[in-house]
Amino acid sequence: MRRLEERIAEVMDAKYALAVNSGTSALISGLMGIGVGPGDEVIVPGYTFIASAAAIIAAWAVPVIAEVDDSLTLDPEDIRRKITPHTKAIMPVHMRGTPCRMGEILAIAKEHNLLVIEDVAQACGGSYRGRRLGTLGNVGCFSLQHFKIITTGEGGAVITDDPKVMGRAMMYHDAARPFWEGYEGEVIPGVNFRMSELAGALGRAQIERLDEILLRQHRAKYAIVNQIRDLPGFRLQDVPDEDGDCSVGLVFYAKDPEAARQWAHALDAEGVSCGTMYSKAFPDRHIYCYWDHILAKKGYTEEWSPWSPALYKGSVSYSKEMCPRTLDYLGRAVAVGISGWMDEEECAQYVEAFRKVANAFASS
Repeated sequence: MRRLEERIAEVMDAKYALAVNSGTSALISGLMGIGVGPGDEVIVPGYTFIASAAAIIAAWAVPVIAEVDDSLTLDPEDIRRKITPHTKAIMPVHMRGTPCRMGEILAIAKEHNLLVIEDVAQACGGSYRGRRLGTLGNVGCFSLQHFKIITTGEGGAVITDDPKVMGRAMMYHDAARPFWEGYEGEVIPGVNFRMSELAGALGRAQIERLDEILLRQHRAKYAIVNQIRDLPGFRLQDVPDEDGDCSVGLVFYAKDPEAARQWAHALDAEGVSCGTMYSKAFPDRHIYCYWDHILAKKGYTEEWSPWSPALYKGSVSYSKEMCPRTLDYLGRAVAVGISGWMDEEECAQYVEAFRKVANAFASS
């Protein structure tokens, strides 16, 4: 396990790394590491897996749900609108491997003296302006679950340059480990989020493949993107740093939800694996309007929750319609699957399919 942690720190260019048993555990440990707790608000995007908001609640803090912009990551302008005297931290989520607008987010955090916890669950190895994602904020949290870029089957990791943050995260993730290592930092109650040694061994092998995987993904995606940018009828997702994009998928926006369904159907008929991203027929827990128990402010008991007046003096409110821009972008979005194993011929076939469908719609 130590070898995996040392290698993660080295690859990510961080001073410290901690292996844990899931991405959610990483987020909870990271929140505990930076001192988030009862009475605090944490700003989180309305498009992320429900685990991001659930981790905030597990830290006894209150999630404040904010809009995403056309990058499908946190909208810096809405962050500003959501800041209150109770705001403690911002949680940018690098969704689908797309780097957030970290320059703007870090500037806002500095202006308001806020902490930044990066959710890098879907973007392991990505970067922003030459720095690995997860190293720009106070702490970075990764998922190594089997659907992610590299995997330990189930697992996660926390990285930081701050010894106090790492000490608290390590203390929380394992109630005993710090004491066996001569720990002299702040003592807080801990749980058991340890990664197994078997998962650690798998992760140690996987991390050596990280840059190779990302290079293949990037080549495949941009072999397609660079030839379809100017086609009519749709607009590509904005990627704040294309060089740092993990390129695990390609997203574009049609003019409206019906057009998105037509695009998805037509491309699929041409052999392009794709689908729309927001359908009211399917409760996708990556979209805030399906976080039912969170919108209902359900805690662990009726008397004891992060929203309890005994703990929280703010006045956050939720509704299924609270982030209309997020629902608009997702409603018009089509996601195209990208495989790093696609060769030049397959990429060319995707480009030809886009051109065929774009021309057909333009002439109809």
